[in-house]
Amino acid sequence: MAELRAQAHSPADFKLQTARRSLLLAGLIAAWMLAVVLRLYDLQVIQYVPLVKRAEREQERTVEIAPERGTIYDRNLHPLAMSLPASSIYAVPDQLGDPELAAKLLAPILQLDATDLVRDFKAYHTFCWIKRKVSAEEAARVRALGLKGVCFEQESKRFYPKGELAAQVLGYVGMDDRGLGGIEYSMDSQIRGQPGRMLVVDDARHQSLGSTEWKGEPGKNVVLTIDENIQYFAEQALDRAVKKFHAAGGTAIVENPYTGAILAMANAPTFNPNDYAASPPQNRINRAVAWVYEPGSTFKVVTVSSALQAGVATPTELIDCQMGRMLLGGRIIHDDEGTIPHERAGPLTLSQVIAYSSDVGAAKVALRLGQTRFYDAILRFGLDAKTNVGLPGEDQGLLEPPNRWSGVKIGEIAFGQGIGVTPLQMADVFSAIANGGILIQPRIVRETFRGDEHESSAPSSGRRVISEKTAEQMKRMLVGVVEFGTGINAQLNGYTSAGKTGTAEKVNAFGRYSHRQYVASFIGFAPVEKPAITILVVVDTPVGAIYGAEVAAPAFRSIAEQTLNYLDVPQDHPTRWLQADSHLYAARSRQKRGDAATNSSLDPELAGAATLSFQGVSVSKVPPASGSTAAVNEGPTVTVPDFTSLPARTAIEECQKSGLDMEMFGTGLAVKQSLPPGSQAARGTKVRVLFAR
Repeated sequence: MAELRAQAHSPADFKLQTARRSLLLAGLIAAWMLAVVLRLYDLQVIQYVPLVKRAEREQERTVEIAPERGTIYDRNLHPLAMSLPASSIYAVPDQLGDPELAAKLLAPILQLDATDLVRDFKAYHTFCWIKRKVSAEEAARVRALGLKGVCFEQESKRFYPKGELAAQVLGYVGMDDRGLGGIEYSMDSQIRGQPGRMLVVDDARHQSLGSTEWKGEPGKNVVLTIDENIQYFAEQALDRAVKKFHAAGGTAIVENPYTGAILAMANAPTFNPNDYAASPPQNRINRAVAWVYEPGSTFKVVTVSSALQAGVATPTELIDCQMGRMLLGGRIIHDDEGTIPHERAGPLTLSQVIAYSSDVGAAKVALRLGQTRFYDAILRFGLDAKTNVGLPGEDQGLLEPPNRWSGVKIGEIAFGQGIGVTPLQMADVFSAIANGGILIQPRIVRETFRGDEHESSAPSSGRRVISEKTAEQMKRMLVGVVEFGTGINAQLNGYTSAGKTGTAEKVNAFGRYSHRQYVASFIGFAPVEKPAITILVVVDTPVGAIYGAEVAAPAFRSIAEQTLNYLDVPQDHPTRWLQADSHLYAARSRQKRGDAATNSSLDPELAGAATLSFQGVSVSKVPPASGSTAAVNEGPTVTVPDFTSLPARTAIEECQKSGLDMEMFGTGLAVKQSLPPGSQAARGTKVRVLFAR
């Protein structure tokens, strides 16, 4: 036994066992090292990219910084929308120390809920917005707290220096500086620019390691065709009409008939884009392009010009208007006895059909054309398509094909019922008449620029829709409307004008035409021989008066006179100066019917008006109140500037700065004013200024 044990524990066996154990250990170490190498290869090579992205998500937070939006200018480079520096406040919650205390201190200053702030502080470790684009006062009060972990980021805030002026055209932006309406929306990709970035980095313990900011690229600046002064004229005249007749709303457009440039586009009611959320959504609608309405008698221009172009009618031929009543398709079409007296409702020339606005005459002219030719003529005037003016929300109107017309439909469309158009479409139609028969695409953007980079929007060459002869014939007819027809309220001081009134019944909730709700309109141009402007005024649902002659024509007159004087357009009828009487049409109509036209029919604003004379030209003038104070209305007063010797443009700017409302007469330099310089007047008081050469 002892001998066997000695053999078992021999040195050779011991060495063998040791070698085996060493090999096993080496194998285990090699396998472990191989596993480590493979894992490292997997982490460093195979999964490198996704792991880096995961680390970035956990350790870094990227915040987009809105770039500075481009400025929007009017055609004279007066800013209408700009970006101003504004402070935004954010927090690094891990550095706050006591989030509850910080929330209690910040909430009352920033008008926030403390509970919501605490919830945000707990949800985010490295970054969370507290409030963006705060006022200077709020920023100063928060800085005074000296809270650790509360930081400031410089951003830009959109500001509209003219307030409500051209609000629907300009639009507005949201908190993220993205356009939400008007030009701000339609050109957002160009105005907005390229956004910047702010990178916030923290460690594994969610402790902030700092931040890095990359500036973005500023947006392009936009120059509109809008003129802020003409826009002001249009808005003031439209606002007066809407308020005077307690209307639901309205729109006014001023257009250059030769270039299609929109000089003004006013809407009522309106809103302040600096605080757009304070106004109802319907106030932000641009009625000029988004409102589809039945144009009424203004559409007779399309009917009659199409008949002249087709050679089925002439201006002097007689149309049997059947004493103002005709049966068509089982329905009675009748003329308004207020505009066409009974004794005149027999045969009328085509020119008189337009001047006195005979529905029966227009229907008979349309029947001569026939459905197909009439429909094709409407299409030529572009009344089935968008104008592509460059504003969002534009509608294309409503026009059914002839195969869906009833027996009376052609007669209804002839005088503007049963067809839907937008105000801008109708303004373009009258511009085509004014410029000699060319339909020009309207435009509201003149150019964009950024640094040395400029891009201009050239006027469209347009397309001919009627001949020059037909356009000239229509001009003469539309002059008759203003001189002796339904549009005498559109006669201008010192200038000739032409246009057409319109009064259309609205469709009620039962799908029938209402006898209480109307759309009143006037569209025209001036001066007649070489028109400088086309003006449209449409008032929705006026109360107390329904006719375009009474409701819209005076607004046209106010806009036209001020705009022509402002543009320094030479007078082509300097011997005619009328009293500023918004009820002129009503008074003359009563005279035609044998009623007495007393002074009570005059605008109360002009009661007791005197007459000024200057080099043989007389204009109405309201004498100032006795003494040095001209203020009558309650409220804060302003000092009346001295407009003497100032040109029209400068006088208008001074008037706007002082908060007064100017009504202009004549052209050249200011020579007289209704309120004495240096007197006190309530803000918004109207001052009449006479200009002369």
